[in-house]
Amino acid sequence: MENIENNFDTVIEKQLNSAVDFLCKMVKFDSVRGKEGLVNRFIFDEMKNLCDNAELIQIPDSFVSHPKYSWKIEGLKYFETQNVRLNFNPETKKGKSLILNAHSDVVPNSQNQIDAFNPRIKNGKIFGRGTCDDKGQIAVMYLVLKCLKQLKLRPAAPISIDIVVEEENGGNGSLFALQDQMIADAAIIMEPSDFKILPSVRGAVWFEVKCTGRPTHSGSQEPGISAIKMAVKAMNILEIYHDELLKKSRGINKLFDSFDNPMPITFGMLNAGDWPATVPAVASIKGVFGFLPNSTVTEVQNGMKEALEKSGDNWLRDNFEITFNMLNNEGNQIPDDHPLVEELCKAEIKAGIKPVVTAMTAACDAWQYVHRLKVPTVVIGAGSLKHAHSNIEQIEIDDIKKMAKTLLYFISNWCGLSSA
Repeated sequence: MENIENNFDTVIEKQLNSAVDFLCKMVKFDSVRGKEGLVNRFIFDEMKNLCDNAELIQIPDSFVSHPKYSWKIEGLKYFETQNVRLNFNPETKKGKSLILNAHSDVVPNSQNQIDAFNPRIKNGKIFGRGTCDDKGQIAVMYLVLKCLKQLKLRPAAPISIDIVVEEENGGNGSLFALQDQMIADAAIIMEPSDFKILPSVRGAVWFEVKCTGRPTHSGSQEPGISAIKMAVKAMNILEIYHDELLKKSRGINKLFDSFDNPMPITFGMLNAGDWPATVPAVASIKGVFGFLPNSTVTEVQNGMKEALEKSGDNWLRDNFEITFNMLNNEGNQIPDDHPLVEELCKAEIKAGIKPVVTAMTAACDAWQYVHRLKVPTVVIGAGSLKHAHSNIEQIEIDDIKKMAKTLLYFISNWCGLSSA
């Protein structure tokens, strides 16, 4: 096997330009939610001959009735929306099986982001929406499969690659993919992580709190109650609950303990009022409540509601509504000395990367593989999370190369390789 691995550097260099071109073509697709079909059909066409078999798996409109479906949107249809699945199915299994997952959907362009879907290469970096989150990870997989094809090698154990839709709004693509109840020895969810190996991932609850007040004219002597002030009180109450939950979560997972706030609460939107001189009747706040794997989605949702109900403010107690109709991801974790983690560390060392094992303080689809399939799962990828969703989203071409090399070494040792 060592003789085979000696060829990895050479073949990666030969195939790198094709992977860069593939990524740039993917970025040109404006694959926000509801528009992923075109890019996934392109990916399917480009990758179907690099594996044993490939499928475009149609998502039916009826899937919105699934109890775990995330973030319903009126009028959204799945007529031309498919996941992509690529498979290697050796006749005789000699190594350990593997699932790889990445998503093709992207968030809309950011404020002040120019030509988000027009990829640009500058100073060894590719700029554009999706370059690191998450189409860059698909390009890494493409490069790995191109190299195996060039070397006339194939995995000695089954590998399934799922390229899914709707990760950004809660993971509906993975939810649909996992209805097949796949079986594997490990899963790797590819997200930009600066090559960090992430066996622990926080959960997230997206919420909306609507507060109602008593509207009055600014000059009225009748006392009004401002819905905006009620919303501010609600935010303060939820922050107190967050701090209490974080305190209870300390000392349970050392990877999270290294962060000052591994489970931030974010208030991202506030809508209220319709006239400067009127006390507003309704205020709505939307945000994200992060939590660690020692809690569950249901526990956090109930805790938030209870905190608002027991706040001590009589008006707020009877005049708020909290809903959780968007993203609701569980947290997940496996031991940081799990064989999957150890093998990835060895692969990174071979690829010239110093391994760092830590926790992910954002949420992704990894929990579905841990909770629904009971498959040991880690998150890893090229590029940096700090660039994802930003107006300077980017990935270094050299990072694509390093991540592909890491995956090749990992597959070589985890799955084994044999002659095609």
